[in-house]
Amino acid sequence: QVQLVETGGGLVQAGGSLRLSCAASGRTFSIYTMGWFRQAPGKEREFVAGISGSGGTTYYANSVKGRFTISRDNAKNTVYLQMNSLKPEDTAVYYCAAGTIYYSGYYSDSNNYPYWGQGTQVTVSS
Repeated sequence: QVQLVETGGGLVQAGGSLRLSCAASGRTFSIYTMGWFRQAPGKEREFVAGISGSGGTTYYANSVKGRFTISRDNAKNTVYLQMNSLKPEDTAVYYCAAGTIYYSGYYSDSNNYPYWGQGTQVTVSS
């Protein structure tokens, strides 16, 4: 069982930056692929970024590639999402998720993540 807690959301102007953190419980954090997803009002949840257990493989949605960076610190049981050049369309509740996924092509499928955090709100004003 893994418990996830996201922090770092808030209100930022377009063009600004935020860093989200997701702290995980348990001693086996490094075996889990970690993902960030987001859900805007009235829209379905969508994949943002994923990172392998070792941190050696990352995968991004096209909409955030070049602006967002996912990273992890296994010693701290934490995964991060650095968000730069934010746009109003990035406004959403951001969720982190954990799963055992061995192929990066499957990172974007939310069904592969059995563990989810409660979410943190990110609002980007124009």
